[in-house]
Amino acid sequence: MSATRAHTKSASVPSADADAADTEVDPDAETGAAAPSTDQGTDSEDTLELRLPEELLALLDPEDTDGGGHREPSQGDGTTPPYTTSLNTAQPYTALTPACGDLLGNIADWGPVTTPAGVFHLVPVQVERDLPLVSRWMNDPAVTAFWELAGPQSVTEGHLRSQVTGDGRSVPCLGVLEGTPMSYWEIYRADLDPLARHYPARPHDTGIHLLIGEVPHRGRGLGSTLLRALADLVLDKRPACARVIAEPDLRNIPSVTAFLRAGFRFSAEIDLPAKRAALMVRERSLRDLL
Repeated sequence: MSATRAHTKSASVPSADADAADTEVDPDAETGAAAPSTDQGTDSEDTLELRLPEELLALLDPEDTDGGGHREPSQGDGTTPPYTTSLNTAQPYTALTPACGDLLGNIADWGPVTTPAGVFHLVPVQVERDLPLVSRWMNDPAVTAFWELAGPQSVTEGHLRSQVTGDGRSVPCLGVLEGTPMSYWEIYRADLDPLARHYPARPHDTGIHLLIGEVPHRGRGLGSTLLRALADLVLDKRPACARVIAEPDLRNIPSVTAFLRAGFRFSAEIDLPAKRAALMVRERSLRDLL
């Protein structure tokens, strides 16, 4: 399975409360005509011809030590519990194995945030620690229909490792709420993803994929609550990012509704290789209005 196979798959958690947001995107997506977008925000110009950012160019030059392409991953002392949401606890996670860290501002250092549902922490995946849990979630029938990663653990392992050992443009994470891992996230550079072929991407557009993994956490409105908190966290930690992007399957009404409740707006319908998607956008300029 390719490095970002899930990018054209939706993570669905059906719920009467429309709280289970999904995410999808397939870096193996074939080139296709982008659906016209009504999104003409004022934060930055639409990008019709993408250019590689300096940090990605630095990755391609192994001798670049000063170009900003190298980031040492944070090191833990091994004494902190694997999951923690304490605002005063040093970040112990070392899941980001690419030599450059990631292209999203080192998610491992973002830290926890307080939400109406409790303290939430986005924790980069460590495959050896998290594989059994994520694989179990991927085999949930409610999730399988959209993510298509059901099967033995090796299926999920391939999907996770391709991101963890990749170039840092997509980072798989656990969502830890009040100390309990209960959701799976992928934060990715939408402007560097094949998704950018299907909409007028802008530099540093950041995409979100989400599935609520634990059944007891579904149907409580957590999807929209956490999506809003996470989108705001992205905008806070990535000053160059003017928009947070999502593309749930149009058939996944609970997911689309959760994004709308989280302050995203519906921008356009786009045809991706594996689905027809709703392009959802949360803009920095509108974050205090929606």
